[in-house]
Amino acid sequence: MIQTIVTPQKGSLDISVLLPDEYIGKQLRVLIYRDEEVDTVTTSTIAKKKPSDYFGTLSVEEGDRMHDYVANSRKEWERDI
Repeated sequence: MIQTIVTPQKGSLDISVLLPDEYIGKQLRVLIYRDEEVDTVTTSTIAKKKPSDYFGTLSVEEGDRMHDYVANSRKEWERDI
């Protein structure tokens, strides 16, 4: 990822980016926004989420696999070393 911060001093701004070889031929995403927009969007989006908003994002099988993994990890804590 390449990130930089610029402050335009006039009405138009030309931006050039020197890309690493591994970026050539790949689809790239370019975003331009004000720094204060990031804080506003991030905090307002996070604040509006409730646990119930995530209901159904995991399948029952995925949930069971995660539960088994955690249970097995806890068993390892209790063994004598």
